[in-house]
Parts: sequence; structure tokens; C-alpha cells
Amino acid sequence: MVIEYLINGYLHKTNGDCSDMDIKVSVSEGRLTANITAKADLTLKSAVKHYSFAVNEKDLYFFNGYQSWTDSKEFYLKEKEKDVYKLPKFLLNAFSLDGYGDATFYKYAKNFQHGYDVFWSKGETERFIYNVNKSAYLIFRLNKKEGVLSLISDINGKSLRKGESYTVYDYFYYENYNDGLKAFNGTYPEKQVKKILGYTSWYNYYQNINQDIIKRDLDALDKRFDLFQIDDGYETFVGDWLDVDKNKFKDGLAPLVESIHSNGFIAGIWLAPFVAEEKSRLFQEHKEYFKKDKQGNFVKCGSNWSGFYALDITNTEAKEYIKKCLTYYKNIGFDFFKLDFLYAVHLADYEGKSRCEVATESYNFLREVLGDKLILGCGAMVYNSEVFDYLRIGPDVSLKFDDVFYMKWLHRERPSTKVTLQNTVYRSVFDKRFFGNDPDVFLLREDNIGLSYDQRLAIITVDALFGSLMMTSDNIKEYDEKKEDALKTALKLFYNAREVTFERNGKYIDIGYKLDGNKKTFRYDTKKGVING
Repeated sequence: MVIEYLINGYLHKTNGDCSDMDIKVSVSEGRLTANITAKADLTLKSAVKHYSFAVNEKDLYFFNGYQSWTDSKEFYLKEKEKDVYKLPKFLLNAFSLDGYGDATFYKYAKNFQHGYDVFWSKGETERFIYNVNKSAYLIFRLNKKEGVLSLISDINGKSLRKGESYTVYDYFYYENYNDGLKAFNGTYPEKQVKKILGYTSWYNYYQNINQDIIKRDLDALDKRFDLFQIDDGYETFVGDWLDVDKNKFKDGLAPLVESIHSNGFIAGIWLAPFVAEEKSRLFQEHKEYFKKDKQGNFVKCGSNWSGFYALDITNTEAKEYIKKCLTYYKNIGFDFFKLDFLYAVHLADYEGKSRCEVATESYNFLREVLGDKLILGCGAMVYNSEVFDYLRIGPDVSLKFDDVFYMKWLHRERPSTKVTLQNTVYRSVFDKRFFGNDPDVFLLREDNIGLSYDQRLAIITVDALFGSLMMTSDNIKEYDEKKEDALKTALKLFYNAREVTFERNGKYIDIGYKLDGNKKTFRYDTKKGVING
């Protein structure tokens, strides 16, 4: 283990006790813990521990992506991870494409694959390794050419005063996949998570919603549904959450909450509490609320809307504004909060804290404000999201299987039904351990969609087996008998399927489950997005 750190601006390196710190490493029953105690004021830069690793072209390697939307699956060695910095610089700058993931601080390189907090391999060389350190993310970096697995503690920027202690590593390491999975499930016992069937307005109308559309689709739902969620488009600009667009919602949202409740549903609302777009009144009038990087530039988080920026979570007034907005919607009766683009809170460094610490404090703040309301995190870090009831575990579903052709060359967090279905399967390890998994929406409708019926059937089937939320943006009243039968079949899986398993086999994922005491299997084609058999 090598630790790099700064004292008075000078870089130092150590692989053991030194005049600047004491290092205590303990290993017990597969768990390695490394704590340091500073002997001088210092700032940590990195910690790396290397393991020799026999790689094999036929083996599978799971790398958990950086945030909710990042592609996460079992890889073969020949497969490559996408590096957004290979795009033309003018394109990167124009659309802030490096703002969605970890590209701003993690250096991508040829012949390397990486992920966060959970890693496993299957085949000739089996491993299952998982992080339990709540102070720092654990980055797994596999050198596919040289056969070295590096465990990197994401501690850059963490400051310690003389005498302070800090946990640099705390992880479990197993040389057998099944042993590791069993230990992981023991470390994170199964939670009681309510399965929810719901509606969201996004994947049909996007921001083009209004009072009439919401009322119409609300009236279309039947008693099988639990939740009706109003998504983006009700506000004038992202960030101006208290400025409801009167051209779309002349009566505001409070009467709609009453209608949702009177129809017997949970009332849901979408917000992105840590960001605001450039055109927002908040950004124009209160630039002091927004985070700046070391160069003094506002931290741009992506190109959605008119481009959007991160609020400074350490700014008291910014934090009070977030609290005011969330409290308002809580007080008018919303029960369910989809909180989006949460990765923005630590896109830039906060002096003295690790990214993990910033996310933990920020997500806990959201929970403190909302109390016992249901929270669905989105665009968030998996390992900090235990505080939420549900978490999106893949990117947005696209209305074409892999979205429009040019999108596949963009960032790893781009909308893609192809990607999100694989995330849904492989991140099922987190479901009911940390939170209930949200695989995003199923869509059976015929209009305003470019997915084949077989692809739509695959989405609803995979979602039903691997998710704790099932959402749609369809007007259910327009379903014909065929679609209604598909929904009924999926709901039976959603509520009753047990012992769900998966195994990658080339371009296929073989999926098994038990229903009504009988074992069932089918093969999902990841290239075509359809079920075979």
C-alpha cells in the first residue's frame, strides 16, 4: 500500500509508518482495514494497493459504474470502456460531456477497466471484493495487459490535522465469487422495501406537460397502481422550483396533489435540488449560491436545458434555498420525491473532504429535510444512497433501443435502453440491500416510440424480475388486450417471482426464476434487446 500526501504544498510518499503518519493495517476473516493517524497537518492525495491478477479472455469482470447512469455490467477482457476525452475537444466543451461522470478526476487509459466499491470476476480466476468504508470510495482498476488489480482509495483532498485519524481502506476480499456474494449479503441484510407500480409523465411528454395532460393520465390509472409522479416541466426553469409555469398549470400543483390523493395514489414530484440551469432566475440573481472550481469557474454539470451548474452545498443560503423548496412541496402534500442529478454535489472538490464524505453529508441533508417521505435518488452515487428508499440504477430509457446513432459515442451516462437493461440485471446485487432498485420505465404504447414490440416486452419483463419499482409513462386506457395481457403477466412476475438468477453467455444473458413453485428460464439478447425462448 502506497499513500501520497501533501505537507505545505510538497508531495510525499510512504508505504509504511513515517515521521508524518502512523499506519495501522489489520486483516481478519477476509477484511482488510487500514487506518492512519497524522503526526502533522497534511492533505491526502491517493492510496493504492496492488494485487497480482491472472486474467483470462473467457472470464467475466463486473465493474460498478461511477453513478446511477454509468454503464455497469460484466465485461470480457476484449471489451473496452468508453473514454469521453476521445471526443473532439470542441464537442466536449460545447456540451460539457465530461461533467456527467468521473472523467474530470479519473484518468482513463488504454488496456484498463475500472469501477467503484464492488468488483467481481467469474471463471478461471474468481474474486468478490466490496467496500465497507464510508469515508472514501474504493476504485477498482484492472490492468488487462499486465494482470494487476489496483485498489485505489478515493481520498484526494482529505485534510487531517495533527493527531486526527482516518480510515483509508476497509474492504472484504474473497477468492471465490459465491463466498463473496454470501458475505456481501450478510454485511448488508435484506431490507423491507415496498414494491411500487407507478406512473411518471417524463417518457412520453418530457417537459411538454400541462394541467390537462396530467389530469387525463391520472384519470387513466386503475387501482393496480400505487404512485402518480409529476416529472420535469412544471417549473419555469430548472432551479426555480417555486416558480410553477402558470401557462401550463394555471391552478398550480396543490389541486393536483389533492386529485392524486383522492384517486388513491401516492403523489410524486421531480426535482434536481443541487443544480440550476443557466436561464434560471436563481442562477441569474444569486450566483454566490453556486460552486466554483479551483480556477474560479462555475461548475458546469452538463448540457441539459440551457446548461446547468452545481450549487455550493457549503453555502448557508444555498442550502436554505434547497430546504425551502423541498419543504414547500412536502407541505402541499407530496409523498414521493424523485431527486435527480445528485452527482453534481461533488463534481468539484470540497476542500478538506473526500467525494464520499461530501455525498454522504449532502444526501443525509435531503433525508433530514424530507423526513419520512419516500425518496427516489437518481444520478446518484450507489454507496451513499442507503439513505434513500429507492435508487435509479441505470441511465434513462431511450425511445429507440440504443438511442439515436450518434449518442453511442458520447459519455457513459447517456440515455440508452440497451445500457439500462444491462444495468438492471447486473446491479440487482444492490436491490433490497441498500435500497429498492429503480430500473426506470416500461413502455408498451405504439405511438411516440421507436422500440419494437418484442423490445418493449423485454423491458417490462426484465424490470419486473429485477426491480422494486415499476414505472410507465403510457396512458393505460389506450392499452389493447395484447398490451393489457403483457402488463398482467409482468405484474405477476413483479410481485411473485423468486430466486431470480442471471448468467452472461456472450451477447446473451441467461435469466432464471421461480414462479408458483416452477423454475422458468429465458435468454435475453443484449444486442437486439429481445427475449429468445
